[in-house]
Amino acid sequence: MKAIRSVGIVVGALAMSLAAAAGTTVHAQSPASASVTAAPAAPAAYPTTPVDVTYGATYVRGTLTWYYRSVGFTGTWRAIPSSGCRRVWIGTYDSDGSLMGARSTSTLCDGVKPVNLTIPADAPGGATTVRVCLDDGNAAPLKCSLYGHP
Repeated sequence: MKAIRSVGIVVGALAMSLAAAAGTTVHAQSPASASVTAAPAAPAAYPTTPVDVTYGATYVRGTLTWYYRSVGFTGTWRAIPSSGCRRVWIGTYDSDGSLMGARSTSTLCDGVKPVNLTIPADAPGGATTVRVCLDDGNAAPLKCSLYGHP
């Protein structure tokens, strides 16, 4: 009987070690009475798309993150005095090509600044396309690029 109890303790300890390595939760008063519960699955990461809109020596660069009812943009934009002031404009579009939402930055005339915008796309499934524009200081588009949902 003592050998059986020892085997139970070893098996319980092994189960606890394996469960810990697999990221699961172990419930036990002793290694012999261990029970293993699977940890909840990690949520799937939201899809992302790299962005680069360059016009001369100025640009907007970063990453679009496609959420269910919005699109996030995190990146930087650059303006230099010899090229004039710049703004960033980002719009989300549905499958029919209709504008769902838009956001823009303030005007930058010299330097590099971070951009963090959340653009609405309030429909089931969110946006299918995003347009990213580098505008002049008067909000006239200089160069735009379209990015499709991955």
